[in-house]
Amino acid sequence: METIVFLQPLNAELTDAVQSRLPPGFALRVAEKTDVSHLHACVADAKYVVTWDLGFDAALFAAAPHVQLVHKWGVGVDNIDLDAARARGVTVARTTGSNARPVAEFTVGAILALSRKLIEAHTTTQQGQWLKNQIWRGSSMLSGKTVGIIGFGPIGQHVARCLSGFGCTVLYNKRNRLLLQDELSQSVVYSLLPELLRVSDIVTLHVPLTNETRGMIDAAALATMKRTAILINVARGGVVKEADLAQALRDGVIAAAAVDVFEQEPPPPDHPLLHIENVLVTPHTAASAFDNTGNGINHLMRNITAFAQGDGIPASDIVVGPQGRQATAIFT
Repeated sequence: METIVFLQPLNAELTDAVQSRLPPGFALRVAEKTDVSHLHACVADAKYVVTWDLGFDAALFAAAPHVQLVHKWGVGVDNIDLDAARARGVTVARTTGSNARPVAEFTVGAILALSRKLIEAHTTTQQGQWLKNQIWRGSSMLSGKTVGIIGFGPIGQHVARCLSGFGCTVLYNKRNRLLLQDELSQSVVYSLLPELLRVSDIVTLHVPLTNETRGMIDAAALATMKRTAILINVARGGVVKEADLAQALRDGVIAAAAVDVFEQEPPPPDHPLLHIENVLVTPHTAASAFDNTGNGINHLMRNITAFAQGDGIPASDIVVGPQGRQATAIFT
């Protein structure tokens, strides 16, 4: 019997959801707490480890001499020490595309909430005000707008599909441009980043956090955007320089932002983005749709089973291969 270690405490409902999807021949072990000594004990004899928020650092790799596969439940691997994985010949994989639909739906929902002033309309009406005219003056439609998507992997592509019914002009930027026929079939137009920022009414971020993307949206980038623009960050907190974004919002450099991810999670109570009116803040929940949970579990269980049987994990899910090589690009 092989054991799969979930390196994060789960509530009873989620434990049952995972347990019910275990492949034959596998048992489940779930971390009960998050202190370092307990986590190290959990992985001491582990071959297969699943993680998401807590990550997997070099010290955990050192404490897990038998680990063969570290699997991220999700797609961002910035909290896994990939150099340590390569050095030890450990495979690192992720559930590519499993959260694309919920994140895309969340993105469009955030755009609509900001552009139509839904939060302000709700809270002021609850407070006994009737700001119909004020909300009208500040509202704009999504239909017909130019939306710039930075990062065009599964999530960015789903955002484009969700926007198709709104008649938007959809620009995209990624490291490797699509083939022309793929652009035409998805009704998107490639744009260099400076031009995308300059012309877009809405900019939405869907890149991983890497050395290449860290701080890519800073004061200089924000200054090139329209004063009426909306920024959506459902990628990683470090992709945006948060102090620069807060200042830009206070100064009216851009109109509004939705922030689902922070450099420090949870953010400190005095974080400036928590106290600005034209910001929608949420606790890293873009991917957290309850009815999508089973899809993610099934995805990673398929991969673990394939790995254990020697069949191989799909290349699109592998970040670091079994010989320590990087097996797929993670900037999309």
